[in-house]
Amino acid sequence: MIGDVQRYMQGTTQGNMQGNVQMTLSGVIDSHCHLDFKHFNKDREAVMENARKAGVVRMINSGVDYSTNSKSLELAKNYDFISATLGLSPNSIDGKNDPEIKMILDQIESNASQAVGIGEAGLDYYHTKDAPSRERQAEIFKKVIAIAESLNLPLVIHSRDAEQPALDMVKHLDRVVFHCYSGTLPTMKEAQDRGYYISLATNVCRSGHHQILARNVSLDHLLVETDSPFLSPRKGRNEPANVLDSVRLIARIKGLEPQEVAAQTATNTKRIYNIR
Repeated sequence: MIGDVQRYMQGTTQGNMQGNVQMTLSGVIDSHCHLDFKHFNKDREAVMENARKAGVVRMINSGVDYSTNSKSLELAKNYDFISATLGLSPNSIDGKNDPEIKMILDQIESNASQAVGIGEAGLDYYHTKDAPSRERQAEIFKKVIAIAESLNLPLVIHSRDAEQPALDMVKHLDRVVFHCYSGTLPTMKEAQDRGYYISLATNVCRSGHHQILARNVSLDHLLVETDSPFLSPRKGRNEPANVLDSVRLIARIKGLEPQEVAAQTATNTKRIYNIR
């Protein structure tokens, strides 16, 4: 399977270089990106237009702290094809005192009516190794979980190297998205069995582990995302248009038509976020 995938990606790159046009996809949704980040300051409008021309009809812009939450809301206000989620990433906690954390939590709660979900938030055991810091992450995550539950909004989870602990903390919730899922197959199955959604990022195009996840995830529980500007399928900055690479590759892995994957993942995204 990996050999086929590598040949597919090589063919895609060669086709792009030669100016060949691939089959057009429509109705694609990038379920998680960060268009407000500084990486897009010079060409944000062009990046969004490129995505729209490629067939991306909606982008979900996810906040990670006070500033990015505000910018995500502004993007959603200014562009009808962008929706916002408001979050507090575990990687944004370091260096912030309790009053600063409370300010972000208050911001999330008071502006949630303008958002389609809460997150990203969660646990990150990849970057955080010491027990006290992990415990603080969990304490803050519990507060974000409580906001999502009280407002009946979907929770977008960041859970790098902490997928099972994060899942254990949210089993009482009905609406959950595991953003950029990278965990084990058993944890993924448990999440699916609970009706939760698994979002695979564009690093599926260069990761054997994520290709195995793509083969095993149920299409009815799958979202696709870029996590732009990160996790590009090739060298350089990622952007929402690249989500089509994931759609085509996942379709190949599953033996489906790319448009079927595009349509079902879009339907799933609309369902979890209650958007049209």
